[in-house]
Amino acid sequence: MSNHRAAPAEHPRITAEAGTAEVHEIFPGARTAVPVRGGGSRRIGPAEAGMATAEYAIATLAAVGFAGVLVFIMRSDEVRGFLLNLIRTALALP
Repeated sequence: MSNHRAAPAEHPRITAEAGTAEVHEIFPGARTAVPVRGGGSRRIGPAEAGMATAEYAIATLAAVGFAGVLVFIMRSDEVRGFLLNLIRTALALP
C-alpha cells in the first residue's frame, strides 16, 4: 500500500507579472479558508505587572546557584578521582 496521496487537481496557471512570484498552494483550498481569530489580548492588572521579569530573574539566580554547587562538587578530590577511575575502567574494557 502506498502512502503517497493523489496529486491535487490542476489549477489554471496565472501568468506572473514582472516583479511578482508564482504562488503554489501547499494546502489546497487554504486561500479560501476562514482565518482563526484570537480571543483578544488580556490586560495585565497592576498586581501582575512585571511578574515575568521577576520570574526570569529568580530562575536565573537559581541556575547560577546550581552551577556554583556543581563547580564546587566537581572540583573536590573524591569526585575527580571517581571520574578518572570511571574513565580508566571504561577505556580498559575489551
